[in-house]
Amino acid sequence: MRLRNSDAGSPTVFQKQSSTFDGDVGVITRTLSSQVRRAIARCRSWLLAQQHPDGHWCAELQGDTILESETVLLLAYLGEQDTALARRAAAYIRQQQLSEGGWAKYPGGSVDVNVSVKAYFALKLTGHDPSAEYMQRARGAILASGGADAVNSYTRYYLAMLGQISYQQCPAVPPEVVLLPHWFPASLAGVSAWSRTIIVPLSIVSAFQPVRAVAPHLGIRELFLRKPEDWPPLRCPGLPGGTGLLSWDRFFRTVDRMLRWCQRRQLTPLRRRAIAAAHRWLLEHFQGSDGPGAIYPPIVWSIVALGCLGYSAESPEMRYLRRQLEALIVEDLDGDSLRIQPCKSPVWDTAISVRALAAAGIPPQAPPMQQAIGWLLDRQIRRQGDWAAMVEAEPGGWCFEYHNDFYPDNDDTAMVLMALRTQFDDPPQPPDGFPGQLRLLETDCLPHEDQQQQIELMARSAEAIDRGLRWLLAMQNDDGGWGAFDRNNNRQFLCYVPFADHNAMIDPSTPDLSGRVLQALGKLGLRTGDPVVDRAVAYLRRAQEPDGSWFGRWGVNYIYGTWQVISGLAAVGVPPDDPTVVAGANWLLAHQQPCGGWGESPNSYETPNCRGQGPPTASQTAWAIMGLMAAGMRQHAAVTRGVQYLLRTQEPDGTWDEPQFTGTGFPRVFYLRYDYYRIYFPLMALGQWAAATAIDGQG
Repeated sequence: MRLRNSDAGSPTVFQKQSSTFDGDVGVITRTLSSQVRRAIARCRSWLLAQQHPDGHWCAELQGDTILESETVLLLAYLGEQDTALARRAAAYIRQQQLSEGGWAKYPGGSVDVNVSVKAYFALKLTGHDPSAEYMQRARGAILASGGADAVNSYTRYYLAMLGQISYQQCPAVPPEVVLLPHWFPASLAGVSAWSRTIIVPLSIVSAFQPVRAVAPHLGIRELFLRKPEDWPPLRCPGLPGGTGLLSWDRFFRTVDRMLRWCQRRQLTPLRRRAIAAAHRWLLEHFQGSDGPGAIYPPIVWSIVALGCLGYSAESPEMRYLRRQLEALIVEDLDGDSLRIQPCKSPVWDTAISVRALAAAGIPPQAPPMQQAIGWLLDRQIRRQGDWAAMVEAEPGGWCFEYHNDFYPDNDDTAMVLMALRTQFDDPPQPPDGFPGQLRLLETDCLPHEDQQQQIELMARSAEAIDRGLRWLLAMQNDDGGWGAFDRNNNRQFLCYVPFADHNAMIDPSTPDLSGRVLQALGKLGLRTGDPVVDRAVAYLRRAQEPDGSWFGRWGVNYIYGTWQVISGLAAVGVPPDDPTVVAGANWLLAHQQPCGGWGESPNSYETPNCRGQGPPTASQTAWAIMGLMAAGMRQHAAVTRGVQYLLRTQEPDGTWDEPQFTGTGFPRVFYLRYDYYRIYFPLMALGQWAAATAIDGQG
């Protein structure tokens, strides 16, 4: 069938393109089809070659140098700053220094004081001469950015551990919080999952206040503008609200002072019991996990915490934590430096790879797809995690990492459900000779011979989908959206706690994640009229920005959020001419760059006027293309230009070059580069475009 005028969006906005489509754009589309087919073949061959023997994919997940710096600081605390591991991490830090002298949170970013102070300290600890030119530049950039005085709470804890400041300059993290019941407003259940896994070990550190003072010549007093006791108060960046007498900010600062006063005078009658509870919590969360929470910060703080509790370096628990830390190391080819990943992303990478390859014409019965599906099925989590404190449901989600049983998340679960659903899809077959068809190359894979195994895998998938869907539905928030790890984790007042300055204290509904879940629900047959879907659609309508875009919590940023929401709305039957969809599509159109691509910098989190602006990237261009096609604009000239951009920038091996960070950890604080974003998202977009033009060609 051909695209009807009603599918093209708002008559006042989109139909003005229709006069040129049947001519110029139609010819361009037919000409592009063969080029797209070749581009798809190159990219999918590259991606198939990266598959692990057991069926999964896992690419590097790159953050800023704060990970390497904190590793050096940890090693210094353990007395291991002279090891090859510390020196090689420092070598990488040195490579990432900006010409201005400091270090940034992402490529193209400006000097960040937290990243820079830790980097400078790490370099000094590993023998770099403070009189060297690059160290002088670093020092100047840090002082110009507010000095060490301006660092956040977690950086202060590292400085206190190494004797640079007193723990009195660190916010209190009382272990007694572990004793609070779930219903209590400030309990562990009320904070985000990632904060929870940091708070528990950090509370033990806060209680014991361990110090391993480094030699004075290795210290960083030259970065202090004021005495530490005069450093400014800690606040969550961009937090709304005032600091008046009756404010939450004033309340929690008063509580923080009282807690530190009581600790100095040992007026903590529940302290021993609280530390024991925190200790038990940690050991329990080691089970079925690549470290507590399977992310870098809790692993590091758990090493320090267990040391406070008397564990030796050779104890099984310490060896377990060191193994998890070492597993995050990425060796550089030259052998002189190394990088540290914040965690690993195998479930995420595998689910998206399956979806991209399916869009690129790889049939579900092909051995690579069957292996990947089997691997994903084996990762469904069947035990209750922290989420069960607030939700009564049978377990059935998936986590992001290899092992993280306590923390399945809604985003991965939605993506895996869509990947599993590809086995039951019946993609349209274009007629012979149509240039846009996606024929499987004989060299890609062979037909599956074991039909019984395929039938069994489909039966397992159907059961897993049913279980996963029920868990996902149970995780819907009262406002109609979804957060990442918990239900109704939206106690905004907790963001005023002094150690909440990592800007991720809670886990409320977000438009991008809710759009993803809605897309999964649509793939599984739910439509508007279903109460769950209608509540989600209503939430997304409320969350739309005045300019038509949506915020992206987990990807950079409004391009990501707008793509996700439009795709979700379309999947459940919201029509392309719906004003909400039209406004979102118009925003994407308005932010296409002259080269045909789209790009957005993480700077848009701090500077809203910069939304939709930044160096064009393959991943963000793919997101915009898929968003516009979901809005009924697959034949629009902007989509064609986006496809041309991807073709023009593809490397000979089928990949795209993308040094930019387009993933988000904590907005304004920490960003990520998913190495496969530049691969599977463009592949998915080109596959969807080719399939759509093939369908149109049959009309």
